[in-house]
Amino acid sequence: MTQRWREVVLLVNPHAGGGRSRKVVRRCEDELARRGVVARTIFTHDADDARRQAGALAGASDRLVAAVGGDGFLRLVAGELRGTPTPLAVLPAGRGNDFARALGIPRVPAAAVEVALTGSERAIDVGVAGGEPFLGIASIGFDSRANQFANDARLVRGRAVYAVAALRALARWRPARFELLADGERFVFHGYTAAAANSGRYGGGMRLAPNASLSDGLLDVVTVAHAPPLRLLRNLPRVFAGTHLDLPEVATWRVRTLALASDPPFDVYADGDPVARTPTEITVEPAALRVVVPDREAAERR
Repeated sequence: MTQRWREVVLLVNPHAGGGRSRKVVRRCEDELARRGVVARTIFTHDADDARRQAGALAGASDRLVAAVGGDGFLRLVAGELRGTPTPLAVLPAGRGNDFARALGIPRVPAAAVEVALTGSERAIDVGVAGGEPFLGIASIGFDSRANQFANDARLVRGRAVYAVAALRALARWRPARFELLADGERFVFHGYTAAAANSGRYGGGMRLAPNASLSDGLLDVVTVAHAPPLRLLRNLPRVFAGTHLDLPEVATWRVRTLALASDPPFDVYADGDPVARTPTEITVEPAALRVVVPDREAAERR
């Protein structure tokens, strides 16, 4: 086939998905070779190296940077490519792969390569929490505890780790006080979670903000006020379906800027990683990143 890009680079987190990314990248290399596409592969060593490598690749519109890893790795790469003409392709290899889901990119390596080579470029928004870029959802409170448990897990693998982490967090949770300044409007509540969503998914498929758009220049704020723990547990499946927004303890609205404070202070988690600590501010950079998405209208609605 005629090569669409002057250069295709596979940028890899070799630790993603408990090492699954190594198998994924081999299958991607095989598929690219089968299609006659010349590509080079770069394995990154840590977060700083991922930033350095992505930054060195940024700038050329005819170079495709295909990130092989999970949401946290994509966040690092996207942070360096944003504001440049260099497009990002997603080859999912993590535990949750929520950003790939939001874009409609398949988990099967050969199918993901197909999207990377034949899909359309789309400009999407990038969130910024405490100066750190993110693609999905930045949140505090109960989510902070659950993310910490998920990141520390060693025995449970795959998407199940998020469900187990949520149960552990719930067993130890005490209601907290949250103070939000949303586009200048102050809102205070006691409860579980405050989140700012750029795309709508996190936690291995939870649709916390099902109406969030990657191209509207806004963040969807979702808060969960106090409710009995058993009620929260009973309604957890509704978050996967995105049908929880009509619950009385859930509130949502759209903003451009959100200041967050809490008692006690929490780490702000975004795309699975701690990126800031309360108090902090979350903003959005409209149309800051070029990504390759499937050629179908469904991707626009996710």
